[in-house]
Amino acid sequence: MQYLISVVHDQASLATPEEHAAIDVFNDRLQTKGHWVFAGGLAAPDTATVLDNRDGAGMVTDGPFLESKEYLAGFWVIEAPDLDVALKLAAEGSKACNRKVEVRPFLAG
Repeated sequence: MQYLISVVHDQASLATPEEHAAIDVFNDRLQTKGHWVFAGGLAAPDTATVLDNRDGAGMVTDGPFLESKEYLAGFWVIEAPDLDVALKLAAEGSKACNRKVEVRPFLAG
């Protein structure tokens, strides 16, 4: 089963060199153990562009969709046999990046 581990951050700062190094070690471990699917860091929320074409008007606005103190800073998509393993890996990822994380399973289909 695949899980999304979302990295939640509440500061404007990027990861420190020490955090980058710890994230690299964690990423290597995910790959070695067969859990790695995909991961990435995201630019700051003020670089976002929001598109809304639900009614065909095609509205485009600069900036994040939500004004919030917390934002999505990055993510991992992992493969894990169950939620318990995914949560254990997420705890390790949280420690590596020094941020809160949220774990959500992908829907089958």
